[in-house]
Amino acid sequence: MHYFLEYLVFLFKSLSLLAVVLLGFAGILALASKNKPKNRLKIIPLHEKYTDLHLKLAKEVLSKKDFKAVVKKTEKSAKDLSSQPRCFVIPFTGDIRASTVNHLREAVTTVLTLATTNDEVIVLLESPGGVVNGYGLCAAQLARLRERGIPLTILVDKVAASGGYLMAAVGNKILAAPFALIGSIGVLAQLPNFHRLLKHHHVDFEQLSAGEFKRTLTLFGENTHKGRDKMQHDLEDIHTHFKAYIQQYRPELDLAKVATGEYWLATQALELQLIDGISTSDDYLMGLKDSHTLFEIRHETPRSLVEKIIQGAHILVQDSLALLSKKNTEPPLL
Repeated sequence: MHYFLEYLVFLFKSLSLLAVVLLGFAGILALASKNKPKNRLKIIPLHEKYTDLHLKLAKEVLSKKDFKAVVKKTEKSAKDLSSQPRCFVIPFTGDIRASTVNHLREAVTTVLTLATTNDEVIVLLESPGGVVNGYGLCAAQLARLRERGIPLTILVDKVAASGGYLMAAVGNKILAAPFALIGSIGVLAQLPNFHRLLKHHHVDFEQLSAGEFKRTLTLFGENTHKGRDKMQHDLEDIHTHFKAYIQQYRPELDLAKVATGEYWLATQALELQLIDGISTSDDYLMGLKDSHTLFEIRHETPRSLVEKIIQGAHILVQDSLALLSKKNTEPPLL
């Protein structure tokens, strides 16, 4: 096991050295680079996309006479678009750190510059949940739409669990595909502890802090019952706020029954009133294409070589620090 500890130290030094080299190389490239790619929102008229697909298929399978009739009908319908209500579609795919929250923030802000209570916002939501603060901010962004009276529909094709469901609950309406996973209203924190291993090899671990609960649980120190109790209390407190937030938007839920940390298939979630209906996002959007103008708001972030190198170095440094457990523990997860 002595060799294992030596290997950890060696790995940390190697990763740190590589990170420094990459950052230095990135700095040189940054000085030589004049053009920096900018973040941008891409607005896609989905109603035009559906029309194009319709015409392409019609051209292949219909006679010339019938195809001309379809084209004429399509052109006539296109003239009436200005009088149709609008739907703004925002895709959101979440990871454990809610790293796309800024994309969501920008999309919501963009919609709020134009949308009225006659419009509808549709969020294509896919997320298994993650860090509390990240998904709390994601839910708060969607709440901005509700607060201004703009109808909000959440569509889930695969999963809206834990932090993902925290977001979904803000919607006026939640629809999910039959086998989508819904729920997981619970909070989790976990970490390994190497104290006994270090003690067996006569390795001391020193940790200094100010404040009784600056550290509760630790990877290398000896965890105490008091520290465990404090961590459990914190998790219960977060869970209480989690449930209260969901109850605010879905008061009909029996939280004692659904806030156990379990998840369900959408067909079961419908019976539990976690969602409002069964539908794929494709069917829902297709059902609106003739009566609404549909605009997808997609965030694109082209990255330069410099940015890719810096990001890679940043990840290496983070992994190195996590390996030696400079942190107390991973943040609680929703």
